[in-house]
Amino acid sequence: MIEFMAVFLICYIWHTLGITVGYHRLLSHCSFTCPKWVEYFWVLPGYLAFEGSPIWWATIHRAHHRYTDTALDPHSPKYGMGNAHAGWLMHRGYANHINPNTQSKDLLKDPVYRFLEQGGVWHRAHFITFFIGVTFRLLILFFFGWIPALASLLAGFAALQIPLMLNVVCHIPKLGYKTYATGDDSVNVWWVGILAMGEGWHNNHHASPGSAKSGLLPWEFDLAWLTISLMKKLKLVHRVNVCTVEELVGKQKNQIKQSLSLQA
Repeated sequence: MIEFMAVFLICYIWHTLGITVGYHRLLSHCSFTCPKWVEYFWVLPGYLAFEGSPIWWATIHRAHHRYTDTALDPHSPKYGMGNAHAGWLMHRGYANHINPNTQSKDLLKDPVYRFLEQGGVWHRAHFITFFIGVTFRLLILFFFGWIPALASLLAGFAALQIPLMLNVVCHIPKLGYKTYATGDDSVNVWWVGILAMGEGWHNNHHASPGSAKSGLLPWEFDLAWLTISLMKKLKLVHRVNVCTVEELVGKQKNQIKQSLSLQA
């Protein structure tokens, strides 16, 4: 049992950081730059958590920010909890207003990501994700036995649930707190922040999507940011975008002034 729990915890952290650091803050928002091998190092654990094509993931997430909590948002709970959690995954292709050829041109330059994308055919791309994820666990089973294989598989599925849950929980105002007026329903939820390695500070993130740091206040623990900061110290990261509390407050004050001047 101790071996199982240890492997599960290590794999869960690895997979979740892959989603948070790799898929989200690096690919989707380009909040830092790094060598390609470092990029693949973080995208791999996200992919092995059954997150799907990196191009697909980033394109959907960029659309979420472009159309947050409107009818065009791919997974806003305002238009159905079931669809916001997993229903949107059942679609067979991109909606008309979501096009990776225009919204994710940067990622389409990568041949590995293009292969995993399968030309935008969702069911084929999802099948490859599932096949590779299961094959990876079968290799663990063959070389190390059933305990680490099962722990790795369950950790992958557990990490998969984090962004699906976040899409719902962090867009229900009564479940969290809002520090910044973002014009949408995004809120900070502390326990999601812990489980998602820093992604639960979702209102902060919507206030400054391009920031590599989401936990802005002292108690907002952000393991993903600590990881990126460590990589910066090790010179594995070249550029890091960071938005501070002071910058966000100043930005919001300017927006209020502009709004008042337009009303005058």
